[in-house]
Amino acid sequence: MTSSNNPTRDELLASADEHLLAVLQRMAGPGAVPHADQVEAVRALVADRARVLVVQATGWGKSAVYWAATAALRSLGAGPTLVVSPLLALMRNQVSAAVAGGLSATTINSTNLDEWELVMSDVENGRVDVLLVSPERLANPTFARRMAPVTIAAGLIVIDEAHCISDWGFDFRPDYQRLSKVLTASPTVAVLATTATANRRVTEDVARQLGEHTLVLRGGLARTSLRLSVVPGLGALERYAWVDEALGQIPGSGIVYVPTVSETVRLADYLSSRGHSVAAYSGQLDSASRELVEDRLRDNQLKAVVATSALGMGYDKPDLGFCIHVGSPDSPVAYYQQVGRAGRAIAHAEAVLLPAETDERLWEYFATASVPDPSNIDRVTSALEATDEPLSVARLVDVTGIRKGRLEALLKIMAVDDAVERRSEGWRSTGHRYRFDPVKWDAIVEARRVEADLMRRYAAGAGCLMEFLQQALDDPDPGPCTRCSVCTGVVPEPGLRIDPSNVEAARIYMRGVDNVIEPRKLWPNGLSNGLRGRITGASPGRALTYADTPGWSQVPRLLDGRDEPLPEEVFRGVVAVLGRWRDSWGHRPVGIIVIPSARHRAMVGDLARRLSSVGKLPLIDAFERVGAEPEQGLSSAQRVERLTQSIHLRANVSVPLGPLLLIDATYRTGWTMTVASSLVRGAGATAVLPLVLHQLP
Repeated sequence: MTSSNNPTRDELLASADEHLLAVLQRMAGPGAVPHADQVEAVRALVADRARVLVVQATGWGKSAVYWAATAALRSLGAGPTLVVSPLLALMRNQVSAAVAGGLSATTINSTNLDEWELVMSDVENGRVDVLLVSPERLANPTFARRMAPVTIAAGLIVIDEAHCISDWGFDFRPDYQRLSKVLTASPTVAVLATTATANRRVTEDVARQLGEHTLVLRGGLARTSLRLSVVPGLGALERYAWVDEALGQIPGSGIVYVPTVSETVRLADYLSSRGHSVAAYSGQLDSASRELVEDRLRDNQLKAVVATSALGMGYDKPDLGFCIHVGSPDSPVAYYQQVGRAGRAIAHAEAVLLPAETDERLWEYFATASVPDPSNIDRVTSALEATDEPLSVARLVDVTGIRKGRLEALLKIMAVDDAVERRSEGWRSTGHRYRFDPVKWDAIVEARRVEADLMRRYAAGAGCLMEFLQQALDDPDPGPCTRCSVCTGVVPEPGLRIDPSNVEAARIYMRGVDNVIEPRKLWPNGLSNGLRGRITGASPGRALTYADTPGWSQVPRLLDGRDEPLPEEVFRGVVAVLGRWRDSWGHRPVGIIVIPSARHRAMVGDLARRLSSVGKLPLIDAFERVGAEPEQGLSSAQRVERLTQSIHLRANVSVPLGPLLLIDATYRTGWTMTVASSLVRGAGATAVLPLVLHQLP
């Protein structure tokens, strides 16, 4: 405690040391002693109200820095600490950690709407030491206005997972970068930024954004508890079989990372069928379900969680025994961040990478997906400048023709440079033009491709795996670990050999999974052809395979190749799909119709004729198509307009009453099938049952 209302610098430093030791001992036990960098960080925040960036390995104790600084500053009469945190799982863990450190902490997020007023009242009246919020929540204009006095009165602002504010970071989030500028605008408020996953370029960028006098404290990133391994050369089914066998042999519980939401469900279902206690986890789960899965894993009620990167930053299970990656992340930095969940409080944990043949395609997608298109910038700018009223995202989609996901990402990027702003009614122009910087974006894409190349070399075992990650993250003291699969020549069980019967079991299971096509339910706004409201068209349909599902991995290759009849094995797979599906039909189809395809006319036509023969159903030549298929990148409204102009029922065609199978090669947006189904229903069909070879994400 200080001796006066105007403490000397020595008293401030003593207070910082006192509270750091007290917080550490509450969190880690009476024998805990601080790292030198923890002491320096807390002293700088308390005595100098400094800007501090801490880059340290997971488990080092970054959270103790901001809880200790908070405790010291609060004892000096400072306002509450505002922590900007990117994930709900991370916020929940931080609240628990703050309480363990002797602080009162709470959060405002999308799951506790009914508590917001009470929380804000407690914050405004000094009853809360720490308030945690997400950058997306602060981006809401109404909420931001309510938070403005809290931000001004804050004693400390913490930007957790600070690599997210850097264009160069593997998980760049525009909302994070924009809000960091607002939150750090006051020169009198102490600011702490923390991350475990920043290379030199990201570290320098974050420090620059915080201010020229930012204190950077960076430590070594080697993790002696982690044994890193790469198991190369496995096919998709072999990877599933490897994980199946490994879960029976690796001790403890852990995380199996996969690249897509659909694969979390697919692999989790397969592993469950093999007797393992697992659950799927992604950002598409509702918050209650995510929290339940997190808690079950933490309590060792699950052997593994099959997850996307949504279960990553800040998830705290100190005894997590393994991280297995089915497919490679797009950078060593992202990979280090995810495997850093394991082995935090145990002597040994496994981190195993199973590279996939689809890695290269995903890496290229992630390298370029967030780069704004200059023509789209012009379209958004023109649309917003043409009106004084804010425009909703739905309205901007109609006006610009930009797909919703791309549009939302673009608006956030433009908002970082104050070219647009979000109001409660929608988005509006600020009058400042967004200037597309091709040099900057080209450099970012090139940096991401360089990181992908590093990941390629890591997966190929180009050297000690831990040293490789250290070098990729610009660790100041890299060196061989002597433990990884490259250093020892040994990979965890089941090793490089997988029981062929387990591979066949994976194949049989995957080929028996029903891939349901959910029909479109509403026509897009703004159509000029009179279509609006609820769609009367297709029933739920089926696809032989979805995305890169392992069971039929040859189907995407066939569709990318020559337009020729399907192999007998694939045809029999389609027949099997129909056999499983028919129990839910209600009434047997009375005929088969093919949607005319420019690329797969022979393949789909032959499939329909063979199904017609096997099922003894008439094949109806119902459609004619004028012009080319709509190009990629159109909005839903534009696509439907093009399709209604190009797909027509033939004159005098007789469509029988009853359900009809409607066949196409692929299904991506669903609008081709929807338009065709609507025409068939309008001609008398009582139901339309879509059947495609490949559903794309």
